[in-house]
Amino acid sequence: MSKEEHAKFDLTERTAVFGENLIAFLKQLPVNDVTGPLIRQVVRSGTSIGANYSEADEAGSKKQFRNFISICKRESKETKYWLRMVATTVPDQKSDARRLWKEADELNRIFAAIHRNSNDDN
Repeated sequence: MSKEEHAKFDLTERTAVFGENLIAFLKQLPVNDVTGPLIRQVVRSGTSIGANYSEADEAGSKKQFRNFISICKRESKETKYWLRMVATTVPDQKSDARRLWKEADELNRIFAAIHRNSNDDN
């Protein structure tokens, strides 16, 4: 398995790389009265995905694990929303925003599946 393939399955690494790529993208955006608040929102939701996954990975109980995974799921969904707003506000950055949106969508789908498969009945 190549390094890239391994990273795709290592959610700790994948969410960290997503956060790093998100920050790099946001740092290049023009800052004004509209983009400033959007940038702050994306930074918060996008970087908290990895932070909460790290917490889930170290959870002391199944209930804690599910709670942190649920937060990952919500934060990835929120990040998709804010990236859509950024793409609308800064149209010349739409393709990069779309690439990040797709990764946030994949993460959201992964966390939704983990959450579904970790219900209390399992």
